[in-house]
Amino acid sequence: MRMATALSVTVLAAGGIGHALVTGLDTGLTRVDPFKDMKNRPQAGHGMNVLVVGTDGRDRISAEERTKYRLGGAPCNCTDTVMLVHVSEDRERASVVSLPRDSYAEMPEHTDLTSGEKHHAHPVKLNAAYAEGGPALTVRTVESMTGVKIDHYLEVDFTSFMRTVDAVGGVRICTTKPLKDAYTGLDLAPGSHELDGGQALQYVRSRHIDGAADIGRMQRQQKFVAALVERVTSGGVLFNPVRFRAVATSMLSSVRADEGFGTDQMLSLSKAMRGFTPASSEFVSVPVGDMSFPVKGIGSTVKWDAAKAQQLFQALREDRPIAPRKAATSAKAPKDVVVDVAPDTVRVQVYNGTRTDGLGRKVDDALRGTGFATTRTPRTAEGAERERTVVEYDPRWDRSAKSLAAALPGAELKAVAGRGGTLRVVVGADYKGVRAVRAEEPEKPFEAVTGDQVVCP
Repeated sequence: MRMATALSVTVLAAGGIGHALVTGLDTGLTRVDPFKDMKNRPQAGHGMNVLVVGTDGRDRISAEERTKYRLGGAPCNCTDTVMLVHVSEDRERASVVSLPRDSYAEMPEHTDLTSGEKHHAHPVKLNAAYAEGGPALTVRTVESMTGVKIDHYLEVDFTSFMRTVDAVGGVRICTTKPLKDAYTGLDLAPGSHELDGGQALQYVRSRHIDGAADIGRMQRQQKFVAALVERVTSGGVLFNPVRFRAVATSMLSSVRADEGFGTDQMLSLSKAMRGFTPASSEFVSVPVGDMSFPVKGIGSTVKWDAAKAQQLFQALREDRPIAPRKAATSAKAPKDVVVDVAPDTVRVQVYNGTRTDGLGRKVDDALRGTGFATTRTPRTAEGAERERTVVEYDPRWDRSAKSLAAALPGAELKAVAGRGGTLRVVVGADYKGVRAVRAEEPEKPFEAVTGDQVVCP
């Protein structure tokens, strides 16, 4: 739920305000070691994966606010929300996957942090992992369920969430139907609303609005994150040093993070994400097979659709987009050529085989523009100038090679045993340009949207 804190920190630092202004901001972070003594972890993929958890920190909120925003009761010492955030290797896309807190999970063998009792592997609800073993057991459980290796851990509570929203000047949320929840006090009429920190907390916590329960709540959380990104990137926060520091301080005041996440990492990541907008983010909830899966001693749990969930997490491991690609709308644009293998799954290394300076970069950019996963580091081919453009490929990737060749009219296909999964394009003097190609859109096993589709118009 408070994933916005982590995502927005990287966006805020991208304003070119400078290292001096943000240096030392991470001193307010409380450090945890969620990776201590971890073994048999998933293999690292491409890009960066951050596990963001929202904890029930209502004990730090004033009595007046607890009454006003219906935050009575004792904190549960559990994760109220769990999100897996994948930042692509090229830093042009962030994929946010919501994991239902009541998900059926197989808890790994561990020692209870409170009692010191040793436990064998056993079934639980996902949010119980934090109560039994803190950040480390939460990371182990999520990695076991998803097969995705976690690079960083961020933990945010109610207090930090409310202060962050207030610091950016509130967030605009739109709804086409009334939203009322007697448990949280949320009461929004159809239309556009500017929510302050407390109201935003009511919005993202509400789960008794309709029959969608937690699924509906996760969708509202995703809309909120997209709206916060829009406010931060377009509301002047980035270029006002006073507001910037106030917002960043509010964000980090109640955050716990691993040792590897600090000022230098924030700056490095943010500089690569300077053009980040709501359209750069994509959101999805884990596909569910059974919303009420009974487990003895636990009660009703949310059981994932194993096959569809596996496809989703495979896409994250391979650094592929999870939201459908938008079709071109220009009437003058030529129709894309339909190919068997989607361009974004084909990795390409471009070589300039001519004496034309900059041609390698031009071809790399053009291929990337139609969706191919180029290396972005074109090279110069050795030897004499090539008359013809050649696509060299490992025979095991012949279908991928045909998709690439379709984008390079007249290109020659050349099988090279042992070449591996990265195809090689040697640009020749006959190069005439790149033709747009696309794969036939298969039915997605999960419903994903981009941020610009869920923010207010």
